[in-house]
Amino acid sequence: MTNPLTDFSDLPLFDRIRPEHVEPAITQLLAEARAAQETVADPAFPADWKAIAKVLDVATERLGVAWGAVGHLKSVADTPELRNAYNAVMPQVSEFWTQMGADERLYAKYKAMDPAALTPEQRQAHKNAIRGFVLSGAELQGEARTRYAQIQDRMAELTQKFSENALDSTDAYAHYAGESEVEGIPGDALEAAAEGAKADGREGYKFTLKLPSYLPVMQYARSSALRETLYRAYATRASELAEGDAVKFDNTAIVREILALRHEEAQLLGYPDFATVSVVPKMAESPEQVITFLRDLATRARPYALQDLADLREFAAQELGLPDPQPWDWPYVGEKLKEARYSFSDQEVKLYFPAPKVLAGLFKIVETLFGVAIRRDQAPVWHPSVEFYRIERAGERVGQFYLDPGARKGKRGGAWMDDVRTRWLRPDNGHLQTPVAHLVCNFSESVGGRPPLLTHDDVTTLFHEFGHGLHHMLTQVNERDVSGISGVEWDAVELPSQFMENFCWEWEVLRHMTAHAETGEPLPRALYDKMLAAKNFQSGMQTLRQVEFSLFDMLLHGEQKPGQDFMAVLAEVREEVSVLQPPAYSRTPHTFSHIFAGGYAAGYYSYKWAEVLSADAYAAFEETQGSDGAHDPATGQRYREAILEAGGSRPAMESFKAFRGREPRIDALLRHQGMA
Repeated sequence: MTNPLTDFSDLPLFDRIRPEHVEPAITQLLAEARAAQETVADPAFPADWKAIAKVLDVATERLGVAWGAVGHLKSVADTPELRNAYNAVMPQVSEFWTQMGADERLYAKYKAMDPAALTPEQRQAHKNAIRGFVLSGAELQGEARTRYAQIQDRMAELTQKFSENALDSTDAYAHYAGESEVEGIPGDALEAAAEGAKADGREGYKFTLKLPSYLPVMQYARSSALRETLYRAYATRASELAEGDAVKFDNTAIVREILALRHEEAQLLGYPDFATVSVVPKMAESPEQVITFLRDLATRARPYALQDLADLREFAAQELGLPDPQPWDWPYVGEKLKEARYSFSDQEVKLYFPAPKVLAGLFKIVETLFGVAIRRDQAPVWHPSVEFYRIERAGERVGQFYLDPGARKGKRGGAWMDDVRTRWLRPDNGHLQTPVAHLVCNFSESVGGRPPLLTHDDVTTLFHEFGHGLHHMLTQVNERDVSGISGVEWDAVELPSQFMENFCWEWEVLRHMTAHAETGEPLPRALYDKMLAAKNFQSGMQTLRQVEFSLFDMLLHGEQKPGQDFMAVLAEVREEVSVLQPPAYSRTPHTFSHIFAGGYAAGYYSYKWAEVLSADAYAAFEETQGSDGAHDPATGQRYREAILEAGGSRPAMESFKAFRGREPRIDALLRHQGMA
């Protein structure tokens, strides 16, 4: 039988891929990629962009697509067998990319090319490739070169193990609550919890640390004891303080080793620390510039955050009989204050957002703004709840995407967009390959046969990930390494995603994507007005929370000393910027996957940095909006062409200025968040 991982005739055969396919397929594809590398590295092979692409890029892309499919399945449908198969070949995959990135023969080929003979797209990709070789150790010699390769292999193992521990510690926990503990928790959350307990052969209600189960308890449960039980379990995940035998998933030693190896890697490359390495390919010019930006933002947000906290304390004491709220009380107090101040609850809003209706509304605004059509399509999938779509413009397919919305066991938490394949005018056959994306969320699953209901936060998350997807799928760049999100500076990559979030607050958009779960009525204007009034509720505290994460990440990778206590760094950052201190047992870094298992090391600041760009970009739509709330199609077209279609083919600042006519300003962000 043909191995589904080596079938590149069309889309990945997700329904047929099994753990036993992984090792033979990846071994074969690695051998082909190594052979291609040797062919191109031969002195007789020309230092020609297209010739290299036809041999090397085609072979490495096949490896990347197959390995990407395996990695994706491990993220959304993890099993012990798949994990073992993945981990068995991961060191070989990591070793291949490390040694290819540091191959001085390939580096010499790229240096020998004349950039003037390349197209503008190829020149940008060439520039990125040269920088990539340097940052991958291609200029290192002898022991330094060997040690650099060892570090990369070990880092691949450690980040993988960090991710597994975070998932396993989350999946390992369950609390079965009795009737007396669940007062106040919304009906749909209780129904799901009752189904969970029943599936385990238990009485009562099963609550887990997956967010659709955890958050309703923290926001609505009247039992402070129940909130404290779940809070402590959540705050100590993957740490030495985890409950029971879940302590075996402790990430403490892994975090220490990751930090030490990153510091060593930076010094091998001739940089003082990893933060300095991290910003080399980004928009930001130095770690100092980032830290100044973050501290300035904290200073601006602090008065609003202090007022947020004062309001919470006063309400807790006067209305809830909580003169000294504890950390597990704050989400409950916040929800109650919001209900009292704005006369609505998140639960009331949620009833108006059935997932199918939200999706239709999202598609409508995208189609209207960017002149495309979104249609259901067919493809092999890994779970019955996964849907597949194509995007067309003028009748031509421009991209496709998988949508995997629901939370379930074996699926890692959070939400993300990932690429399956990239737009590319293929050098091997001359065909134009269209891009394909994964859009993954972790929303509540359907209960009692009804469509899943989304919170407004869920809706915002969906729009955010779709923004990433549009950046990947609407590109018109034909050069693989700068097509779509490829080659975009990391601190600009959140621009299109955060930009899309703004539409979740527009009446003309919302009214088309709501229908009450029982009556079918659209969202009432009066309820929308309350939501809008509450939009910046606690925005000061939320801004400081993001600054806290970002500053911790930057200082940890910048001013850190090898072996330094990372919890002490976090404590110092919290002392500087936070208005609310968590308990001493809180272990936030132990599940901070963005920086320890994702691409955000010394880059978490990118969210706030790109928010300045996205808010300013959205302001252009506000400035051209009609009195009826309709958007100017010409503005949508300019944004599509300048930002989305250009992808990584030029510096992000050039794309922003092409759209806005000037450099970005922070004013729109502060205004949108009620801090102007």
